[in-house]
Amino acid sequence: MLKILNLNIGRIALLLAIVTWLALLFVDLVRLFGVINQMDTGFSPEITWILQTLFFIMVFLFFHNDIKKNEGISFLDLIWKGVSTGLFAAGITVLVRFFYFLLGNSRLSTDPLLQNFFYHVNFGLSTIFLISVTLIWRQLILYQKDKNVVQQWQAFEIIMLVSMFFVFFNQTTFNYSFIFGLFFIYIFGIILSVNLKWIPYLTFKEKWKSILYLVLILLATGFLFFHTVTQTEQATVVVSLTENLFLLGLFGFVFIYALFSFLVTLFNLPTSSVFEQKLTEAINFQKLSQSIQPGQSENEVLDILMDSCMSAAYVDAAWLELSPLGENPTVIHQRFISEEDRAEVEEQLKNAKPFKDFLIKVEPKPFEHLSGKINHPFYKSALIIPLRVNKEVLGHIYLLKEVKDGFNKEMINIISTFVGQASISVENHRLLSEAIKNERYKEELEIAQRVQRSLLPSVLHKNECFDIAGLSEAADEVGGDYYETFQFTQDRFAIIIGDVSGKGTSAAFNMSQMKGVFHTLVQQDLSPSTFLSQANGALGRCLEKNHFITTTYYVLDTSTKSIIYSRAGHCPTLYYSALQNTCAYLKVDGLGLGILRNSQYSKFIKEKTIQYQPGDIMLMYTDGIVEAKNGEGEEFGFENLQEVLKQNYTLSPENLVKKIMEKVYEFIGTDTMPDDDYSLLIVKFLK
Repeated sequence: MLKILNLNIGRIALLLAIVTWLALLFVDLVRLFGVINQMDTGFSPEITWILQTLFFIMVFLFFHNDIKKNEGISFLDLIWKGVSTGLFAAGITVLVRFFYFLLGNSRLSTDPLLQNFFYHVNFGLSTIFLISVTLIWRQLILYQKDKNVVQQWQAFEIIMLVSMFFVFFNQTTFNYSFIFGLFFIYIFGIILSVNLKWIPYLTFKEKWKSILYLVLILLATGFLFFHTVTQTEQATVVVSLTENLFLLGLFGFVFIYALFSFLVTLFNLPTSSVFEQKLTEAINFQKLSQSIQPGQSENEVLDILMDSCMSAAYVDAAWLELSPLGENPTVIHQRFISEEDRAEVEEQLKNAKPFKDFLIKVEPKPFEHLSGKINHPFYKSALIIPLRVNKEVLGHIYLLKEVKDGFNKEMINIISTFVGQASISVENHRLLSEAIKNERYKEELEIAQRVQRSLLPSVLHKNECFDIAGLSEAADEVGGDYYETFQFTQDRFAIIIGDVSGKGTSAAFNMSQMKGVFHTLVQQDLSPSTFLSQANGALGRCLEKNHFITTTYYVLDTSTKSIIYSRAGHCPTLYYSALQNTCAYLKVDGLGLGILRNSQYSKFIKEKTIQYQPGDIMLMYTDGIVEAKNGEGEEFGFENLQEVLKQNYTLSPENLVKKIMEKVYEFIGTDTMPDDDYSLLIVKFLK
């Protein structure tokens, strides 16, 4: 219902804008006709100003509604809307100039009615361009909004609204009051133009595109302004529409913000993208959480968690409560909020969606986070994130902001990363401390086992075009093998398999780091080679110098029947071709993650694409399979694995995994303990 209402508002505003512009054109043409023929038309200048103001308002409502409907689009797509509007307006203006060039010195070229018509066309196009880009700048300025920025923008909107009606009180153009008003608007525009927090979130390529778009907006603004000034001087007009404080103020603000954005983006090109910045923050916090030793206070971790979350989301107040089983929640940390205000906020949360179901119900449904608006005198939006490990909720962190819709997707993602790492750290701290009092080694391994099981996927993504199955067994109580899948769309999937150097607890923790990096990077939908380069940069900052990770990353597209993959020192993939009835290892060069920890790493990663056919099988494994040794020290080897697949290609992936493991254990013998982790991941293409 709300979407239909917004759509109707946009259509009504557009229709009224067109009608108002036509009425404005009619009134001014009639008045001009009366001046030429020395007739009294009865239309006063105030009618023109009223219609002009109504046109400004209708255009504003239309683009405000349009941008609100597209709040989720990227920065570049948003700026492109302004570029396309500017190019259209400038293009029409160029055509008008060319039309007059063709007329030459003919009588029609000096016709005042024709000049007045094109004068109104230029006025309408310039207004549309300026208001649309101003609203785009508004979205960018308020991207990482806080109370001060919101108040500054609201003040600017009031100033611009007043400037619309300035002509009613001051009919003389470019007098002292007019110049002072214009100067005041430009100064305010400069103050707002320092809010460029969206720029660091652009990648290197996106920054180059944004520079191009901003240059086009600057050129369009300058060209339209120059044409407006010259046309006002040359055209025969009774009432000037373009020598208007509101319109000239918008020209200056649009140009100033575009110029600031252009310069800052240009100077930011050498810097890291925001993804790298966010990943660095997460890794630093992860390293800190892993450095905690038994005997230290867990309050230190939660104290750092509070500071990290508040800094990442520009939070105005927060508190953290723990919820021990069978006990009432206890607030252990509270920042910038009194007990009275906290009690009031909790009451407001109980009456606001989506918080009330969580706070009122005895056994609420599990959730990743809750965010929304609240009706409080000071705080307008809230975010609640649970501290959870293995589905057990340790407590909740409450974050408050003084502005509505204060928590965007990027903020929630980084806060969730902090909370997730802190939750694991607190739980590990508790369990490890208890293990010291009892059986330290045994308890430590049990903890690591639970962590590892939670890191391996319970469900592997697939569609009707392929089947998939996996298995992982640790040589010790815990291991360092890792595999997972991710679904981009109905037809596109990411698949990863990896092996952490070493065994036991250290390998398991490094495996958790690999999982965190995978979930952060895979959402960027990168190519396999770029994914591995970015992963190497992230892991290189947190792995110990004598540790590394081998992995292979695949992007599977069932719509094109293609597999794009890159290998980082991992075992070559075994591939069965149903068409040729052959098994072969896919070869592509690649260096393990963490071996080379600088920008040169990307030179050692290659990318390859293959096409699959129905019946083909892709077998991914870790080196524990082929290096499994029997009592005589002989390895199972690549040839045996190849032979098992060739003889059992008709089996389903699940049964094929069982068959391979049966052959491995048959080879090493039941009395021989595995000396490395065993992991298999098999994909069989059905159509």
